[in-house]
Amino acid sequence: MTTLKSLPARPSQASLRKQAKKLARDVAAGNADAIGRVRAQLPKTVPLTQRDAQLVIAREYGFAGWQQLMAEVQQRLGQGLEWAVAQARRIIHDNDLQGLKHLLAAHPGLLSWREEGGLLGIATSSFGDSGDPEREKRFTRADCAALLLEAGAVVLPAVCDALVESRARGLLRMFESRGLLPDTLKFRVALGDSEAVRTLVENGHEDLPALQDAFRCACRFGDEPGASWLLDRLIERDAGFGRQVDGGPGRLPFIRYLIEHGWLDFIGARPAGPWQAFVMQRVVTAIHDRDLAAFVQALRQDSWLLGDSCVDFQVGLIERATLHGQAAFIEALIDLNPALLQRHPPPPSQAIEFAFTYAKADLLPLLTRVWPLPEDLPHAAGSGDLARVRKWFDAAGKAALGDLPDIRPNSRWDASPEQQVLDTALAWAVLNRHFDVADFLLAHGADINTRWSSHEPASILHELTFHDNQEGMRFLIDRGIDMTIKDYRWGSTAAGWARYAANNEKMARWLEEAEQRRVTDSSP
Repeated sequence: MTTLKSLPARPSQASLRKQAKKLARDVAAGNADAIGRVRAQLPKTVPLTQRDAQLVIAREYGFAGWQQLMAEVQQRLGQGLEWAVAQARRIIHDNDLQGLKHLLAAHPGLLSWREEGGLLGIATSSFGDSGDPEREKRFTRADCAALLLEAGAVVLPAVCDALVESRARGLLRMFESRGLLPDTLKFRVALGDSEAVRTLVENGHEDLPALQDAFRCACRFGDEPGASWLLDRLIERDAGFGRQVDGGPGRLPFIRYLIEHGWLDFIGARPAGPWQAFVMQRVVTAIHDRDLAAFVQALRQDSWLLGDSCVDFQVGLIERATLHGQAAFIEALIDLNPALLQRHPPPPSQAIEFAFTYAKADLLPLLTRVWPLPEDLPHAAGSGDLARVRKWFDAAGKAALGDLPDIRPNSRWDASPEQQVLDTALAWAVLNRHFDVADFLLAHGADINTRWSSHEPASILHELTFHDNQEGMRFLIDRGIDMTIKDYRWGSTAAGWARYAANNEKMARWLEEAEQRRVTDSSP
């Protein structure tokens, strides 16, 4: 029978991580004692991933897994509320109502925690648009939200606003039934309460910006009759706007266009009103439709879009074109000499990050006409510059990263900041087919089983399913990546992503066959 180790009164997370790394090294070196320790806890020993090594260490201390061990460490170090928030995040994601009740009983201060919208913000925030019941069920945690409301959790205005933005109708009704939504025009529109909307407007309680916001909300919720009534009221107050609509697409086509297209999410757009939103959306739609002529014509026709007040929108256009791999649109915008080019230094942008993350590195010559390439390890790796990559390691082969770059890691990625930099560099190298760089990084501390991902924790193999990059997949499989890793949101392997997200049955079967061969080859 294996004797459990005793955890110190004030344990060190760093020390425990080092124990796991040493165990993995010892197993790789063929150390009999290390192999015996692993066999006592796991059904396999080779290949022993860092995650497997951490699991062995946790079990040797009497814990079911690494996460439970880290939770105990944080409790003993007195990191009460910080630890409790981390636990609440996991419990809410798992929709574990009993676990949430126990956690609130032990840490009542969680109910008044206000960052990120408080615990209600975590429970109600939507991974994507929740415009239909099935998506709302998958993207939010209504049962946890109800429990938190009953327990008296703080309700911040930003939480209510986010429900409208994500179109979470079920949660909106839940909040309304408890009297938690403001009695303002936007929320009445979101709830579909046309009588209340008319009463508020006809009694003169709403100003022009509130009317504009309500009209946008009606379009967002696909409420054509409500949007039509609100548009008429807007035109009564702003005759110039009416001339733009009536002299252009006409009222009903204007509304239908905004219902279908008028989101402008993640684009840096701040339209002053519905007409400006319509004009901006036409430019964005031209990128999606790959209609370069319409893109250029719209920017020339409404040249204010190229001015200083729309610099954030210009940045957003380049970012969107980068995501879609549309070099011609970036070049066309630059040729129109937007105000963005006169900003020194240029405004922040994720365009270069997107180029590496979404395997669009061929766009770098265009993007670096606006933004300099950051001098750090991930960007050197994504560029395939092995000589520059080597400069970020000392003579002993240890990472010497200096001031850590802002790499915007996905949320809930359980790795140290230094490890996140190493793993991002690995991901960018593999995604952009720089396998010599990737091999170097794997030999110098990068984790092949990292939970790096463009959005939420998954694996590099998951990401590759969207890039038709079988070469990158083979590279990772040949070097022992754990093919059973499941993503955070859907609980699916990379093969599942290939089948259900990328709609590539051939790739899914290829991945499943590769995993089966590995299992067969490792059998005694």
